[in-house]
Order: sequence, then structure tokens, then C-alpha cells
Amino acid sequence: MGYVKVKARVSNQARNKTLDIELVADTGAIYTAIPANLLEQLEILPTGKRKFKLANGEVKDYPVSEAYIEIKGEGVTSLVAFIPKGSTPLLGVTTLELLGLQVDPTVGELKPIELLLL
Repeated sequence: MGYVKVKARVSNQARNKTLDIELVADTGAIYTAIPANLLEQLEILPTGKRKFKLANGEVKDYPVSEAYIEIKGEGVTSLVAFIPKGSTPLLGVTTLELLGLQVDPTVGELKPIELLLL
């Protein structure tokens, strides 16, 4: 099975600037990661930095902030990492869980998760 690609609407906190982009659902990524130039178009400014371990084992600091992310009609505010221009935008598990979604690798799409209050 290939990558699970998802169409998403990403907005700033005021929701007055919006971009429709395709994200790769990455269950190995904690946070959603979007190229910095796209976040700058939305007038989203960094509010901090976090250390991230990359697929090649390298550890790098990237700026982070919050964005409003909408997928399949459901939206949430989620932490996003500013990754280099030209990088593949990633949908991380934190955002997936906030949206109540999970990756179904058997069909290559997202599906609702069973939300628990135990």
C-alpha cells in the first residue's frame, strides 16, 4: 500500500487566510508539518521551536505554531511545524487524533476512530 494522501484546508487562527493543500498522513510524525512558505502565506508566525528526529536519524530544530486544519468537514486547531520549502506536507498523529481519525492502510484512506471516555 502506498502513502495515504489527504486533501486539507489549512487556515490561520483568525480563519481569514486559507489554503487547500494535500498532506501525506504520516503515523510516524507526532505533529503536522507544513512548508514554512505556505504557513507564511497564511500569516502564521512561529511561536516557539521544537526538536524533531528526521527519518535519516538527524535531529533538527524547527519553528512551531498553531493552525486550523479541516479534513472531511471536521476542523481543529493543531500545532504545526515549519519545515523547509519544497518539503512534503505531513499530517501527524496529534492532528489525526484531534480530528477523530486514523489511517486505514488496507484501503489507503482515513476513517473515524472509536473515541473513548473511560
